[in-house]
Amino acid sequence: AYQYFQSPKPVPPAQPAPVKSISADDLTKVLMEEERKRQAREKMREMAKDIMGVLAPLVREGKVSVTEGLKGITIEINASVLFPLGDARLQPAAVKALRAVAEVAATADFPIVVEGHTDPTPIATPQFPSNWELSGARASSVVRLFVESGVAAQRLTATGYGEQRPLVSNDTPEGRARNRRVTILIEAQHPDEVKELPVKE
Repeated sequence: AYQYFQSPKPVPPAQPAPVKSISADDLTKVLMEEERKRQAREKMREMAKDIMGVLAPLVREGKVSVTEGLKGITIEINASVLFPLGDARLQPAAVKALRAVAEVAATADFPIVVEGHTDPTPIATPQFPSNWELSGARASSVVRLFVESGVAAQRLTATGYGEQRPLVSNDTPEGRARNRRVTILIEAQHPDEVKELPVKE
């Protein structure tokens, strides 16, 4: 018996990928955008260093933490440093520390979100019917001070979360104290990474 073998068909050589040309103007825009982002990252690093410097005493006492990540600079401040219990008026010592942070933040144009947080202990006063109102008022107090200290109002957002976003368990007095806080997030800006989603037909 004879077996017939068919020789494989020759594979055509791979075609080189088309080279996309870029104009001098487009190249200049790309380079300028990369430089802008580099400067923004450098400015963010400088701000984090300066903020850590002005808050160093409170950081050493464990009342404040400052972290830098992809989202920007996050400052967590224990509410006991800022406000009397159940109140949204800033204490004099807190005003000094926050004003120093605001003066650093005023030198850039990054968006700033101020979040108020409480523990789940119920509050029901004529001024604050619930923890929602208390947390929102506390965030607003910080925003108001930032505006008075030279931060552009359009950069600022105040948000109250009540007890909905605890850092740790509320089962102990220490845990509840940790969860009563104000968070200041100085956001890194990456507008080139924002894409509009297409509408499905």
